[in-house]
Amino acid sequence: MEFLELAKVCDKVSRTRKRNEKIKIIAEFLSKLQPEEIAPSTLLITGKVFSDLEQKPLEIGYVTLSKALNAAKQGTLFQRKLSILDVKKAFEEIANASGKSSRTKKESILKSLLSNSSELERKYIIKNIFGEMQHGVGEGLLLQAIAYAINSSEEEVRRAYMFLGDVGETAKVALTGGVKAIREVNLELFRPVKPMLAEMTYDFEEPLREHGGKTAVEVKFDGARVQVHKKGNKTRIYSRRLSDVTESLPDVVEEVRGELRAEEAVLDGEVIAVGSEGKPLPFQELMRRFGRIREVQKKIKEIKLKLYVFDILYLNGKVLVDEPYENRTSKLYDIVGNISTAPRIIATNVDEIKNFFEKAIKEGHEGVMAKALRSNYIPGSREKKWFKIKSADTLDLVIVGADWGYGRRTGWLSDYYLAALDEEKNQFEIVGKTFKGLTDEEFKQMTKRLQELKIRETEHTVFVRPEIVVEVAYSEIQRSPTYSSGYALRFARITRIREDKNAYDITTIKEIKRRYLEQFKYKGRIE
Repeated sequence: MEFLELAKVCDKVSRTRKRNEKIKIIAEFLSKLQPEEIAPSTLLITGKVFSDLEQKPLEIGYVTLSKALNAAKQGTLFQRKLSILDVKKAFEEIANASGKSSRTKKESILKSLLSNSSELERKYIIKNIFGEMQHGVGEGLLLQAIAYAINSSEEEVRRAYMFLGDVGETAKVALTGGVKAIREVNLELFRPVKPMLAEMTYDFEEPLREHGGKTAVEVKFDGARVQVHKKGNKTRIYSRRLSDVTESLPDVVEEVRGELRAEEAVLDGEVIAVGSEGKPLPFQELMRRFGRIREVQKKIKEIKLKLYVFDILYLNGKVLVDEPYENRTSKLYDIVGNISTAPRIIATNVDEIKNFFEKAIKEGHEGVMAKALRSNYIPGSREKKWFKIKSADTLDLVIVGADWGYGRRTGWLSDYYLAALDEEKNQFEIVGKTFKGLTDEEFKQMTKRLQELKIRETEHTVFVRPEIVVEVAYSEIQRSPTYSSGYALRFARITRIREDKNAYDITTIKEIKRRYLEQFKYKGRIE
């Protein structure tokens, strides 16, 4: 199918605010595709050139795009009609270009692609490069469209997606195999699934209310989420972004191989950096080890890691995600050997939670998790079955732009526009700005990184692809007419750069609204 048809679909859904109409338009389009076109088309509609499992950056900067675009506009009539697979292939060639002449290669491929595109096609090719489709179609709506196309329930499609970890693959399985194929999808060893997420709360009573008066309270670590897959002597470790980080964690792999008493297993856990006394080190120290592929043995001597596990998804041929939390952890404790598990208590009152929370903070941890004893494990889902309780008010936000600094910060991009994810619209909305929190060296490094992500600029501001995630502390959330989100952070300050998270793992506008309203539990307000 021609790429023009995909561009027309994107344009059509951008002109309606009716969710059901968007679903029908996309479902009809997907149903017309050839099997090999389904996965790439599904990803391109959402602004993702590659799936989370592939994670291949295009690395197309502002200068490269501008040159290719100018060269394409100077051409005459485009030579041939682009297919969806042509566009997919071009993006793959761009991502795979490497070496000294990689920029020239990328520019040449991009020039050819844009030269053979119509104005509408060009518009959506560029939007895909920047990952900003602005048509209100996120993965949630897309899953609904897939379900509609095969006359299935959204729950069945969403479950398959959770196990496949790839919306494109989910669409292909559904549209080629129907409801039966979707129902047969299950967790597979060495195919990572998105981790279950938690709702944030600052109310120690909320978990007890939601969990029926009893909740499991675990230490929340200031580390990197990992998923451990083991079969026989083969062990692989995946990050929360589904990247394979096995090679950077040989010491953790060795511990799993030596201690885990199971032929096959998939564990959920967290890795932290620890000092000589066994106390947790700052998150930044962990990032010096996590994901590293060079000088690993040298870094092992410098930075010691400790693995904590707290859940099990699969054991010796049986998928456990539908079993209650208390059953899963019982099985986990039976097989972990000397691998550390997350310290926990079963709490039935607020004082028990508070005391455990305070103990966790004193020991250098981030806070606690509260989990319903009967909760199943829902990969990629954020529900009230799990709560996250932290000591500070922080948000995970993505940088979408930056102003050039002045005075001591002259020459640096140092005043950052921070955005949260609007899940309904599948776009990023600014909720504040800050120049606080980074060192001079970090300002320099951030300037270089942002320049490489630039999509356009004015005299004072550089706008960038939403890729760099930062943790931001704040004192208050305010209503604001300044930003399209309708909210603004007071006294925002960057506390750390979250290399372990991508832009779709960040705080949502819905969560910011919830926190804003929570502020008035003990305060008055003027409507």
